[in-house]
Amino acid sequence: MKSHTVPENARMEIKFVAHHSNAHTLLHWLRMHPSDFRVAHPDRWVNSLYFDTHDSLAFMENILGSSSRAKVRYRWYGDTRLPGPGALEVKRKRNRFGWKLRYEVGRAPAEPGASWREILNLLEQQLPPPGRAWLRTSMVPTLINRYHRSYFLTADGLIRATVDTRQRAWDQRFSPVPELNCRQQIADTVVVEFKFDRRERDEASKVMQGIPIRMSLHSKYINGLGAVHHR
Repeated sequence: MKSHTVPENARMEIKFVAHHSNAHTLLHWLRMHPSDFRVAHPDRWVNSLYFDTHDSLAFMENILGSSSRAKVRYRWYGDTRLPGPGALEVKRKRNRFGWKLRYEVGRAPAEPGASWREILNLLEQQLPPPGRAWLRTSMVPTLINRYHRSYFLTADGLIRATVDTRQRAWDQRFSPVPELNCRQQIADTVVVEFKFDRRERDEASKVMQGIPIRMSLHSKYINGLGAVHHR
C-alpha cells in the first residue's frame, strides 16, 4: 500500500530532543520568541497504540532509516490508558516530509477485560474500507505509549511547535489483553517538534535558530520498543 509520492499537503518535520530537565528552558524560549508563539491548543495527554507486523517491519524500517515508511497507530486523547474514542492513523514518512491518513472511530474499541482480538474486531467494524485495509497490514498490537503535549503556533499561523514530556510506554507484544501494569524504563526526555509547509522552509530555519538543544532523529515508537530490547 506504500506510495513513494509525497502529497502536496505533506509537512516538513524537524525534531529537537533533550533531557527533561531542559523543559522549562525550552518552554520559556518559545514563549519569548520574536515570532510570537502562542498557545494553539490546551495541553493534553496524547495516547497511541502502535501496530506492527509479525516480523516487526515498521520497527525495522525505522531502525534502518528507510527513506519511505509507514506506521499504523490508534490515537486517543485524555487521561485514560485504555483506548477510547479516537482515530486510526497511518503516519507516513518520506525523508523529512510527513503526513497522516486519519480514520475516525466514534466508539471506544476497548472495554476493561477485553482481549486484543475483541478490540481489533470492534476497531475494524468502525473503520471505512481504506482504514480496514491499513489495519490488516499491521495486526499485531506492540506498544502503548502516552505523553503530555503542549501546542504552539506562530502569530502568522505558518509554523507549529509541540513540546512533549513525561513519556510512558507499555509493551503489548506478548499479552492477549492490554498490559498496563509493567511500564518500560525509557529515557526521560523533552521533544520539541516544528512542523511547517515546505514553502516555509527558509522562514522555519530562521525561527529554529538559537534553540538551546540539538536537532535529533527521534521516534516514540522506537524509543518505547528500544527500551524493551535493551532490558
